[in-house]
Amino acid sequence: MHGSRRKPVVEKFQVGDIRIACRRYGSGPPLLMITGYGVTMDLWDRRLIHQLAAGHRVIVFDNRGMGKTSGGTRPWSIDLFAGDAAGLIEALGYDSVSVLGWSLGGDVSLDLAVEFPDKVSRLIVYAGDCGGPQKVPAPKYRKVLKKTLRGAHVPFEQALAILFPPEWMKSHPDYWRTLPVAGEVSQLFKLPGILRQNDAYEDWAGVYEDLPEIRCPTLIVTGTEDVSTPPENAHILARRIAGSRLVLFEGAGHGLMYQFPARLAAVILDFLSEPPVQPAEPGGLLEGSSTRDTA
Repeated sequence: MHGSRRKPVVEKFQVGDIRIACRRYGSGPPLLMITGYGVTMDLWDRRLIHQLAAGHRVIVFDNRGMGKTSGGTRPWSIDLFAGDAAGLIEALGYDSVSVLGWSLGGDVSLDLAVEFPDKVSRLIVYAGDCGGPQKVPAPKYRKVLKKTLRGAHVPFEQALAILFPPEWMKSHPDYWRTLPVAGEVSQLFKLPGILRQNDAYEDWAGVYEDLPEIRCPTLIVTGTEDVSTPPENAHILARRIAGSRLVLFEGAGHGLMYQFPARLAAVILDFLSEPPVQPAEPGGLLEGSSTRDTA
């Protein structure tokens, strides 16, 4: 809701075999935000959403089987998640939208841009990777994740270290106040859904070979200290997507949006406000421009 901190009501739309739950903020050109692995739409940083919603119609939603969205009957895959997003765009009455994907949502956004190019007018990939054997894995993150999925106890700070650099947590002792309160994410840990998401990600062949076919303006953002999606993955995307722009946030981790929401919003809004450009020719391997955010 423009000019208000009140959370919009949850709406539900039938998309294929599921009903997708979403919230809409603000007004203006549409921006669809695809959230990450194992979480719900309520995990987006509120400050980021409201800055973006000052000039855009921001749509956040729960992925298949997470939060208030049903799981459906079809086998889960990244391709299916991309199809869900495409279906939601249609259900909302849009021909195409700008898309921002975080983490697993970044992977889905890349798949969406490859499989449904007419649905994506601009693409923002935040801490995503190309998938498949070409991605750079994160062994420390996977170790913590596997312990969590097995139900093993993981210390609070160790768990949050997959979002925030340890040095940053020490220098910002109140960092946890930036996270959504537990009551807002009561359905966050839906273990069956998380396990199915994990399988979908592990089985994903990736889009490495298809990345040069992405022709929409593309922004890639990542933190230099991200241990969940190592920043080398962002460089791979920038090399493979012609004309893309890569912005590296110094000292930021996977939880970049909680650490530096205003700076991230400014970079995104600057990108979204740029005048339309001639699409890059498909198949190009021109590395995108790279900048570092150090403010």
